[in-house]
Amino acid sequence: MMRLGQTCLATVMVISASALLLGQSGATNGEWPTYGGDLGHTRYSSLAQIDASNFNKLEIAWRFKTDSLGPRPEYQFESTPLMAKGVLYSTAGSRRAVVALDAGTGEMLWMHSENEGARGANAPRQLSGRGLAYWTDGRDARILYVTPGYRLIALDAKTGVPIAGFGKNGVVDLKLDDDQEMDLITGEVGLHSTPTVAKNVVIIGAAHKTGANPKSRRNEKGYVRGFDVRTGKRLWIFHTIPQAGEFGNNTWEKDSWSYTGNAGVWAQISVDEELGLAYLPVELPTGDYYGGHRPGNGLFGESLVAVDLQTGKRKWHYQLVHHGIWDFDISCAPILVDITVNGRPIKAVAQPTKQAFLYVFNRETGEPVWPIEERPVAKGDVPGEWYAPTQPFPTKPPAYDRQGVSVDDLIDFTADLRAEALKVVERYKIGPIFTPPVVSKVEGPLATLTSGFATNWPGGSYDPETHIAYIYSQSGASPLGLVPPPDNMSDMNFIQGNALSGARRTGGSGSAAGGGRTGDAPAAAAPAAEGGGGGVNVRGLPLLKPPYARISAIDLNKGEILWQIAHGETPDNVRNNPALKGLTIPRTGRPGLISPLVTKTLVIAGEGGVFMTPTGQRGAMLRAYSKVDGTDAGAVYMPAPQSGSPMTYSLNGKQYIVVATSGGNYSGELLAFKLPG
Repeated sequence: MMRLGQTCLATVMVISASALLLGQSGATNGEWPTYGGDLGHTRYSSLAQIDASNFNKLEIAWRFKTDSLGPRPEYQFESTPLMAKGVLYSTAGSRRAVVALDAGTGEMLWMHSENEGARGANAPRQLSGRGLAYWTDGRDARILYVTPGYRLIALDAKTGVPIAGFGKNGVVDLKLDDDQEMDLITGEVGLHSTPTVAKNVVIIGAAHKTGANPKSRRNEKGYVRGFDVRTGKRLWIFHTIPQAGEFGNNTWEKDSWSYTGNAGVWAQISVDEELGLAYLPVELPTGDYYGGHRPGNGLFGESLVAVDLQTGKRKWHYQLVHHGIWDFDISCAPILVDITVNGRPIKAVAQPTKQAFLYVFNRETGEPVWPIEERPVAKGDVPGEWYAPTQPFPTKPPAYDRQGVSVDDLIDFTADLRAEALKVVERYKIGPIFTPPVVSKVEGPLATLTSGFATNWPGGSYDPETHIAYIYSQSGASPLGLVPPPDNMSDMNFIQGNALSGARRTGGSGSAAGGGRTGDAPAAAAPAAEGGGGGVNVRGLPLLKPPYARISAIDLNKGEILWQIAHGETPDNVRNNPALKGLTIPRTGRPGLISPLVTKTLVIAGEGGVFMTPTGQRGAMLRAYSKVDGTDAGAVYMPAPQSGSPMTYSLNGKQYIVVATSGGNYSGELLAFKLPG
């Protein structure tokens, strides 16, 4: 177990009621009504029946297999179900069906499925996605979700029947009325994330085709829109790439705004209903690793943008990466946190990121809670590229995982392995965060080595009682080299190369680790079935020393890391490696697409990948840790990795924990755990 900044939490845990603000309080009434538990995405529940004294006694209450919900089984099941009024709702299956299940037994109550034909087959974001949204005014109750073909559908929550008065017979075509022209069948916009519903507004983001190499610099643009929850009428649109005359347009040099695409919001969107603000985590523009076609800082790429919930008007923004060329999309939901800093209560928003910074802002004004410094960064030498001279560096909290790659990060289990690692990195360019990509050359650096993406789409969680955030992250050496595209592959000047001798990247759409484009999946995983940590290897071992994945507890009143632990058992391909025979290897953690669930006393998270458990079964563990110090508080077996974030609810006096599992040769399944009796 790793410790960093070990602190007694007794003083942190005792917070006067007057110091607590009435902001995000987690899931309430024993339900789980939104993807993140509440609209602030705290992923917190005050339920306490399951605790450290009994977690090991959890048993399967029910399980729901998704194989029949589509023309083929799904192996990338990423949903977080919702629970309201005794019914559990989820998307599921390779056609993204919607199911309503009895929350006590798992019995299917109804199912809705759309066969979108060629439009669905051409969709850039297929399979079941990450879930759906629930809305009620106390009388009417609706389920809203986005199909693979990018259509917003409203269903009666009791029956699953489309709402006739919503859009056209329950459907809003999201490829229309988007302030741009696109083909309804092949237009390259979709969504894995769920709608966000606040008051009367349904907010819909946009995602594009998976993969780091776009066919064109002229991709579709990822605008964000708000719709009326009752009628489906478009209420507003926010241009994430500002049009002529709009704020931020001047950050696009040589009129590159006019043709550049992407800059969508493919992560979850958070809302403060009291302030009337929605928080949009925007990805970077086309393309991920080369930006020579889009000179300038390029707002609102890789910016956190607060917009008016009812009008979509920008209230404030902060660009976390200027002119991104590292695929540092803002990949997960902003967490709305009510904190007390130096005795002053602050309504804040905390944004976990791929770069292992937790950026914290006053969510009313956009002012950083702690200073964020613009520091000079290295300029690269890729022909035609435009380089930002500085990048923002938060002064608090400190980075919660590796940033960049240095020789101090290299494997050191033995002196021989260390020497081999030093020899391997001679072929690569290494350096701190924001080290720019290089053109791949046989006689020069094959690639820049990066430390991968720390926090991806599952995001983090937050305890509103203690003001502590819990963030999962992973790291491993991943090569990044650019090459001119082959004929007719792309009109980009450079794309990410895949012929890097001795290098390996994983995490594509077929990966058991999670899938999606490189910005939507771990970029630095070892073989997905094993869950190791690193794309560049030494004798089959990750180039970088462990931990390969960790959970960090961060005190947001102080901006300090309280503790860190390696999350996940040591992978079999590390534990059984001949080069480590006779050595005792502490738990290393294992990469995955993981978000913790926080309850009254526990931090709960499943593992990525599979391994041989102590009972001799292949699988993964659902683990619990003490919130106070990260010590183990129990673990139960799962037949497959966690692939969707866990949630919890209470029904008839029993607490349940439900998690989506899938990966490798194990197709999607919901597992519901409860205590015996």
